Amino acid sequence: MFDKWRVKYAIVFMDAVHFHVRQDNQPVKKAVYVAIGTRLNGQREVLGMWIGGNESAKYWLGVLNEIKNRGVEDIMIVSVDGLTGFGDAIGAVYPKAEIQRCIVHQIRYSTKFLSYKDIKPFMKELKEVYQAPTEEAALEALESLEGNWGKKYPTSVASWRNN
Repeated sequence: MFDKWRVKYAIVFMDAVHFHVRQDNQPVKKAVYVAIGTRLNGQREVLGMWIGGNESAKYWLGVLNEIKNRGVEDIMIVSVDGLTGFGDAIGAVYPKAEIQRCIVHQIRYSTKFLSYKDIKPFMKELKEVYQAPTEEAALEALESLEGNWGKKYPTSVASWRNN
């Protein structure tokens, strides 16, 4: 799939989509594992799609090893969900890669702790964090978010500090 030269990616997005399918006349849940990379020159590529059982870090480790064996020498940033053990799997294959939680998964995680009536005002302030033009502006917006919502929703705000 990759050319014979060693390939480097600026960022690789890895996630799984879950489906209910029939196998041996029984409904089962399968995961389609997807890896999409952006090369250093900006070119985007589908690194692969794999079908497996429920999403697990162990399965992702196999995917990562396959990608490495096919010629992906280095990945600078890997964007993933919050699956337990995923970071360890990435670190085992690409120890220099930085791991970032996908913004969509990060938003979903932080809003699950919010009261329905607080979602809109919280999200309005949160957008100032993840849409900030600079790291400095993002940190200032995060300070403001923490000041306004940190006592009421400490887990939600802390998740942004940690990720």
